[in-house]
Order: sequence, then structure tokens, then C-alpha cells
Amino acid sequence: MQFTKGHGTGNDFVILDDPEGRLRLTPELAAALCDRRRGIGGDGVLRVVRAANHPAAARYADRAEWFMDYWNSDGSLAEMCGNGVRVFTRYLSSIGVTGSPDTGLPVATRAGVVRALVGPDEIAVDMGRPRVYDTSTATLDGLVLPGAAVDCGNPHLVCALPPDVDLAALDLTRAPGFDRALFPAGVNVEFVTPGEPVAGTDLHTLMRVYERGSAETLSCGSGACAVGAVALRDAGLDTGVVAVDVPGGRLTVTIDESTCWLAGPAVLVAHGEVDEDALPR
Repeated sequence: MQFTKGHGTGNDFVILDDPEGRLRLTPELAAALCDRRRGIGGDGVLRVVRAANHPAAARYADRAEWFMDYWNSDGSLAEMCGNGVRVFTRYLSSIGVTGSPDTGLPVATRAGVVRALVGPDEIAVDMGRPRVYDTSTATLDGLVLPGAAVDCGNPHLVCALPPDVDLAALDLTRAPGFDRALFPAGVNVEFVTPGEPVAGTDLHTLMRVYERGSAETLSCGSGACAVGAVALRDAGLDTGVVAVDVPGGRLTVTIDESTCWLAGPAVLVAHGEVDEDALPR
């Protein structure tokens, strides 16, 4: 099986080229590929398949040729992955699929069709405007942290830390507790604290995230969009630019009257072949 490895601010993925949709990708195979000691290693699997050839995306085939079939590292499916879309687009660009310079490259996901603009260093994706819709809490090591529920095509809970809690000291080796009545399919939980001013932006936020299906990751693109939306709301702003620093680097979230753009680096680091029979089962 041929694969490519890529990452966006440390959020890393195993990319499988399967345009005709012939690969029998199962939860067990996805988890085995993402195993960091006995497989290739990654936060998830990105299968590159034509939308017309996948039952989850056929309805989008008239709007987007390519479908990002995204699997978390535990083998579960996810509706959206902001960094995944950017790495997926970088891969398409590497094989000559670039889209329009003006309107970008449309990509079908389980959350709908998004579009990406490819630059030499960064890729920006129109993620749609995040919807902040409720309040809830997360629990972590005895702390009960209030948060904002945000829909970015997938579910998020953004929790601002009190001043006496150090973001870097949080133990995210275990999943935070959350309200399963509000998030029956699970939730990505972001923990945030303000950062120093950054030139060219309205706000600067530091973030760590525990992703459903992948545990703590170095970055979460849709999570950065959720964090940006909550930060602007709390600052009394309807639109603006937010620098979101994650352990893997910096993402820039730009929210205007109609949508949200997520921008940052996306790189391909390796191409190779994996022996499927040798993977853990």
C-alpha cells in the first residue's frame, strides 16, 4: 500500500491515494496505520477519493471532484478536520490538482464542501462561519471549567482557563469530562488563555486541545476556528483576525461577515510503501 505522510502545525496524517475508492479501509486498518510504534503514525488517515466514487460524498460530486475521507487515529470517522483539509489540499497540489486561483479548490467532506486557496507556504481554507450556540463545562483533574459550545461542522467546547491555571501544566493524557447529553457523539475540547499582542491581528490566543478519537494533538484547525469565534465574541467583535498558537505552531483565523478562513503551513514530509500484513491487528 502506497502512502504519503504530511502535517499542518504538527497535526499529522497518513494520506492514502485511492481515487477510484477501491481500498477496503476499515476502522482496524486506520488505527493500525496511525499506530506510532507499530504503524506509520498519525493523528488520522486522509483517504483521497473522487467524490463520485464514495457513497458518503456522491451528492457533492457536482460541486467537488475530490472527497476527504477522514478517519481519526482510533478508527472512528469525523465530519471535519481543518488541518486535514489543508494537508489534503497540499497533497492534491503535489499531484497537479490546484483549482482556480480566484475561487480555490473545492473539497468535499462529511460536513459539506469547503474550498482551499493554495500558497507556496500556507494553505487557507474557507471553513464556513462557526456557530457558537450554547454553554457547558469540561472537567479536568478536579477543575470544572465553563466553556462555549461551537459547531464548526464538528463539535467543540472552548474553555477559557482562569488566571491561576497554567495552560502548559494541564494533564491531557486523559480525556476531559463533558456533558454527553449536549455532545452525544463526543466533542473536541479546547483549553485557551490570552497571548501577547501580535502585529496584524486583533487578538492572540494560546490553545491546547483534546480531540475526540485522537487524544491530545499538537494542533486542531477546526478547534482554532472555534477558539477564534469565541475570542472575538468575548471581545465584543463580530469580525476580526485571531492568531491561535498551538503546540505545533501558529494558525491564523479570519472571520468576516459570512465565513471563517483558517490559514497556516501544510507540508508533505514522506512518501513510501507499507506492508498491510505487517500492521498490528
